[in-house]
Amino acid sequence: MKWLRGTVGLIVAVIAIAFVYQGLFGNEEVVPRLVSSEPVAVIGSGSSAVAVAADGTILAWLPPPKDGSLPKLSLESPPKGPRLKGPVLEQARVLGAAPVGLRPYLESSYYGESGVDVTLASGIELRFGDSTQADRKWRAAAAVLASPSTTTLDYVDLHAPRHPAVGGSGHTLPPPP
Repeated sequence: MKWLRGTVGLIVAVIAIAFVYQGLFGNEEVVPRLVSSEPVAVIGSGSSAVAVAADGTILAWLPPPKDGSLPKLSLESPPKGPRLKGPVLEQARVLGAAPVGLRPYLESSYYGESGVDVTLASGIELRFGDSTQADRKWRAAAAVLASPSTTTLDYVDLHAPRHPAVGGSGHTLPPPP
């Protein structure tokens, strides 16, 4: 009986300490976060290719499509950690925001002088700068590419999505799907 009182006393003390600790230090709320596993780009080529999600997660467990339908990032091999960082993460975020209708036309992405650049299969370069307002920049790119007055160009500058700038005449627009 004496051991029962001691055990109950210990349990009550642990519970009291837990409540005090929670009140003092544990005010943070646990919020579940869904991690996307949809691949938006690929690093490397052949059997060593690795898919990447829009949030920069390296999808080592998910083999990339063999048909080459994902745009290539400008890395030879994936980084050591589980996620991309720096300019390559910016590229993944931009590619992840691409509209479904434009994704078949995306060939590659690299980080150039102006920031994130995405190259279409036809050779046209889309210059994003960084990944902020990526959705708006993609809508602006789609509007420029869909415009009947645009027939050939080399690049679309999307730094200011309300006022995209186009230049050059060396590449034709991709054919509609």
